Amino acid sequence: MAVLEELLLDRAGLDGDTIDHLQRLLADWQILADLSFADLLLFVDHMLPDATPAYLCVGQMRPYTAQTLYPEDLVGQAFPATARPMLGRAVAQRRVIRDSDPDWSTGVPVREEAIPVRFRGEVVAVVSREANVATARSPSQLELTYLHSAGELAQMLADGTFPYAGDHPEERELSPRVGDGIMRVDAAGTVTFASPNAISAYRRLGSLEHLVGQHLRDFDVGAAALTTALFVGQPVESEVERHGAVVVRRLLPLIRDDDVVGALMLVREITELRRHERALRLKDATIREIHHRVKNNLQTVASLLRLQARRLQSAEAREALAESVRRISSIALVHETLSQESREHVDFYMVARRIVDMVGDGLTDPHVPVAFVLDGEPGELPAEVATPLALVVTELLHNCVEHAFPVGEDTTAPGGTVRLAFDRDAHGLRVVVADDGVGLPPGRALDAIANLGLQIARTLVESELGGTFDATSSAAGTSVRLDVPVPGGASGATPAARVTTTATPPGSG
Repeated sequence: MAVLEELLLDRAGLDGDTIDHLQRLLADWQILADLSFADLLLFVDHMLPDATPAYLCVGQMRPYTAQTLYPEDLVGQAFPATARPMLGRAVAQRRVIRDSDPDWSTGVPVREEAIPVRFRGEVVAVVSREANVATARSPSQLELTYLHSAGELAQMLADGTFPYAGDHPEERELSPRVGDGIMRVDAAGTVTFASPNAISAYRRLGSLEHLVGQHLRDFDVGAAALTTALFVGQPVESEVERHGAVVVRRLLPLIRDDDVVGALMLVREITELRRHERALRLKDATIREIHHRVKNNLQTVASLLRLQARRLQSAEAREALAESVRRISSIALVHETLSQESREHVDFYMVARRIVDMVGDGLTDPHVPVAFVLDGEPGELPAEVATPLALVVTELLHNCVEHAFPVGEDTTAPGGTVRLAFDRDAHGLRVVVADDGVGLPPGRALDAIANLGLQIARTLVESELGGTFDATSSAAGTSVRLDVPVPGGASGATPAARVTTTATPPGSG
């Protein structure tokens, strides 16, 4: 609705409540277009640059039940008031204006109706309903029901009772459309018309009675909510399940002179769709459980290695096992995140934050104050990228903490800052791990003195991730830049970057 808000705020000057009302109309007027077999155009008052009165098109809806008259988009176009005189008549007379003779100006006979849109007693816009009458023929009972219902909804629009007050439609992917099945009920809740699709939907629920002439409670197991909505004049949408079949029903009360005179009920059978959704939920739950068990197994292995390290006398052997525990823990973090999601993608910012916390809590020397800065937004990464990248980030952060800030003879050090930065674009993900430590001695290259951790990091980036690994060092510190291609480009990135500074753990100052 951003385009509508821009048009109405900047070019029509309407207030927020009126804009909300028009947004509700645009969210629900597909029903009116389908019942009318017509295109709908929404207009508001406008003024052309030369001060000529005009109407600005701020909404357009094409019918599913007929061929559109306007394959091009008219939203944002302004029309002089003299070019659409029926709109002015509808606003001035505050009633539906119907053209008795078709308009042949476009070469196609078009019958137009202008419907004022009333809100809080005032006409705030006008809808043009335009239908091609070239294919007119003797209508069936179904088509007559459509047209009669469309006329009632149009009158409700002019009276200000449609769209319904307080109805805030959310996503309506599953909401029934006119072609899915339609029923008419009177004010008491008795069916006066049922389309073949609506009858078939209730047959799936086990209702074998002839629906016309039956009350809703005679064949609908969820009739209580429907009849309550009918009596109070509020729309309702709900599902009912029986005999393994699932049907969604949407009841729209028809209001005339503030009295409910009946209702439209749209019906859609969604049994297969719900079955597929349940299968997907079961699959997602299974995948999350697998990741949870993998995480637990990795943590068990890490615990066993810690126990083994306590029994060793060699400091070198204990350090080697500690490094293995750290690597296993970083992989476990990815699986823990995956176990909490229903997709095979990870918000890598959260993983990176956990890694920074792990390194800061477990590896910093209490005599060396080190601060960590987490900058940028990596977005969501697939598991096959997130797992090795988590291990690489762990190795690089540990290398900074271990070598960038050496302790002097007096067991103190000035400390410094380690920065982990992300930059996501259409080409992939750039990761920079940098410190402001001592750097390397002049003439020494990082590759020449690379330890096992750096070798593992380079191998994972270049071989498994297919990226590049560039390291630079000077007296001002060391920086490692990774460029990693990510499947799907920047589609998973969150637009707003996050910047977080993780202070030195307690006791390190």
